[in-house]
Amino acid sequence: MELVAASKMKKAQQVALAGRPYTELMADMLAALAPRVDESKHPFLTAREVKIRGILLLTTDKGLCGPLNSNLFKLVVDIKTPAKFVVVGRKGAQFLARTKRDLLADFPIDDRVPFSAVKAAAEFLVEKFLAGEIDTVEVIYPQFKNTLVQEPVCRPVLPLSNLREFLDKIEGDSSVARARRDEREMRIEPDPTTVLEALLPFYVNRHIYELVLLAKASEHSARMVAMKTAKDNANKLLGDLTLQYNKARQAAITQEILEIAAAQFATG
Repeated sequence: MELVAASKMKKAQQVALAGRPYTELMADMLAALAPRVDESKHPFLTAREVKIRGILLLTTDKGLCGPLNSNLFKLVVDIKTPAKFVVVGRKGAQFLARTKRDLLADFPIDDRVPFSAVKAAAEFLVEKFLAGEIDTVEVIYPQFKNTLVQEPVCRPVLPLSNLREFLDKIEGDSSVARARRDEREMRIEPDPTTVLEALLPFYVNRHIYELVLLAKASEHSARMVAMKTAKDNANKLLGDLTLQYNKARQAAITQEILEIAAAQFATG
């Protein structure tokens, strides 16, 4: 199980890194649009009073991954304001049902993480946001730091105060700085507002997709570490039990030799 988890973790990291150039190019486009549009007219960029939070909870389908899920659940328990949840992973659905929290939907996503499945969950949340049923879109997920560290994070996605704030939240997005320094004259057709309305929802879907990929990498990494720890503990326990067995066996042999010697001494 350790080797399988290590293989899946490596593939998940490769998939997440493979999509970075695509995301960076979209960030370039949004950064170029920012100074050319009236951001106050877009619903994603309009601030509102937060009455009900909308939260996407990314958990695992299976256990044996150490404290990964329990750390995420601690963030959920700390939420004291009204919230509605959309969940990915059976463990999260079971926890929300057990704690009687408001669960809107449960989306199954396998280890391949198809974009279409993540898009369905993201668009469901965006639809609820635009309809006014929720006032925020946030993602609780295990952020992949390294093989040994997966930090539980609650990342806000919507609403945004402005485009630059959203671009600043994208981890590792060095292309944004290049786009800000780009002073070339650009002609945007049909017009910047139309392009923004088409591009921003797709970019939100892509951003959530990257968070799901990071969550999958964190899951496989945590499972690999958990299985390695279990293997090491089992080997240590096996060594201790083998030592106790040898001591007991040696004691039994010694006792038999003493009994034989005592019998011969008595008969002699």
